[in-house]
Amino acid sequence: MSDMSIQDKFVNFLYPARRVYAHCDIPCGIYDPHQAQIAALTAVRMNQLIKDLPKESSNDNSAKLVRYVNIKEEHAELCKKELRILWADYFKPEHVEKHPELHDIFWKAMKAASKTRQDISLETSEELLEAVRKIAEIFWSTKGAKTKRQASLQASGGELVYPISE
Repeated sequence: MSDMSIQDKFVNFLYPARRVYAHCDIPCGIYDPHQAQIAALTAVRMNQLIKDLPKESSNDNSAKLVRYVNIKEEHAELCKKELRILWADYFKPEHVEKHPELHDIFWKAMKAASKTRQDISLETSEELLEAVRKIAEIFWSTKGAKTKRQASLQASGGELVYPISE
């Protein structure tokens, strides 16, 4: 005899179980460090805006501070997410053999992203951006592309790494 109650049987009748499939990690081959760079650059910009807020307290300044901090934290986390995808899904042992500094750069980038979330520090967010740029340069080199650092042309300034097509 089943341990199911009549209510459970009725619910199972109305909503029968069906087989579902989770999203898999099929390597699609479409990876790009650009989103991580933009996220890091956004964190830099939010720290710049926080630094430039007037020191006198007002509701407007408080509201801006809250928004800037929230965006800074969201983009630092987005940067970490994008880096985790590259690290776990794209880079292979042969990439690490060719670029033995890769582990250390990723470790420092992830720590800088965490610190960027925790603190209000322009210096830390700039360290994050620099680590992400180094990862982008290595990424593109594994695809046989040369890179160039180009001014971002964003309000924050800074450079982004782009592949050069030949």
